[in-house]
Amino acid sequence: MTATAQRVGLAIQGGTKAVTEDVGDLFTWPIVTQEDEEAVLEVLRRGAMSATDVTHKFEADLSSYFDVRHALCHSTGTAAIQAALWACGVRRGDEVIAQSMTYWGTSLQVFSLGATVVFAEMEPHSLCLDPADIERHITEHTKAIVPVHYSGYPTDMDPLMEIAGKHGLKVVEDVSHAQGGLYKGRLLGTIGDVGAMSIMSGKSLACGEGGFLVTDDDDIFERAAAFGHYERIPGLENPDFNHLAGMPIGGYKYRMHQLSSAMGRVQLRHYDVRVAEIQRAMNYFWDQLEGVPGIRPHRPAADSGSTMGGWYAAKGLYVAEELGDLPVARFCDAVNAEIEGSGCQLRPGANTLMHTHPMLNDYDVFGDGKPTRIAFSDRDLRQPAGSLPVTETLPERCYSIPWFKHHRPAIIDRFVEAFRKVAENADRLC
Repeated sequence: MTATAQRVGLAIQGGTKAVTEDVGDLFTWPIVTQEDEEAVLEVLRRGAMSATDVTHKFEADLSSYFDVRHALCHSTGTAAIQAALWACGVRRGDEVIAQSMTYWGTSLQVFSLGATVVFAEMEPHSLCLDPADIERHITEHTKAIVPVHYSGYPTDMDPLMEIAGKHGLKVVEDVSHAQGGLYKGRLLGTIGDVGAMSIMSGKSLACGEGGFLVTDDDDIFERAAAFGHYERIPGLENPDFNHLAGMPIGGYKYRMHQLSSAMGRVQLRHYDVRVAEIQRAMNYFWDQLEGVPGIRPHRPAADSGSTMGGWYAAKGLYVAEELGDLPVARFCDAVNAEIEGSGCQLRPGANTLMHTHPMLNDYDVFGDGKPTRIAFSDRDLRQPAGSLPVTETLPERCYSIPWFKHHRPAIIDRFVEAFRKVAENADRLC
């Protein structure tokens, strides 16, 4: 359809919507079958909710899937990242480098370890940590880097790992958005020293509430287990822990609930097939929008050897200047009018920027007269507005997009039409 034809009838101005049919289960996730139900009921029927046998089997499944020596399940992804950081040696006065625009669970738990977080710039095309900006933030206090494979997009790990090796830093991959994704053919979560991730019900690998870490490093695994899994200490090989049997070093009980473990085992068995379906659908969507002004796909190049995993919280990139400087929020409103009732709604921006949030910079969590961000530091590490100029533009340059769970071109084409229709008539919205 030509732009001239499309000038008639934007839905936000009273015209006919682009999506008028029932989309069925196009956005339903996770896919729960009788197999999941039976696995959960088996745990319930034998009263094993607080046991560990199913969880240990799930850990073995995860070790096999990621082809690593160790997997350790946790109650949440946040707990898994905290345990990974402690296992990597993060302690009082240390600094951890992370990105500002992501879920708070990536980095806020550093404060519970007596450390703090320092934010580096993000790449505008990947929405991931920018390796080129990391080194200027490294000090004698820096202990670790936490790259987030944001919305499934793999962080550029090769230069990041080179920097980490040069400075003797640990790398904790946050794979909560990208289970099953690849970076240059390598499975995300297996490139750094340890990979940690959430598998709550909204994730592409979903089991309700839960998280886990994976690693080939025996010491990291043993330390993470000792930190939050007191019942496993007698079985650890590290003699430093065995005399601590009965108590977790960190004072945390991070055991995964067995109902989540049971569902997780089933979901993992079908994961690759379902992810492949999501990838077909999402790539089809963006392929149809190739060349439309103002909107760009958030995905690696097809020939890069990198993939988006399950495309969790899928994003689009926005170029306002190609659409007469139409604000991204206005663009989203117009597309939402075209797809109203479909079960999908676009939102401008992404996660709240943490480096300017008052919880870190003003609020005194620990009650010692210092803002949380510098509670354990000997200098002011706060990063005011303007300190990360690239990152601070990103809320105006990205937005959520439909997260298709099935490759159904006839229906997806209607969503394509909604985006195309709005983009080609942006001048009517300015």
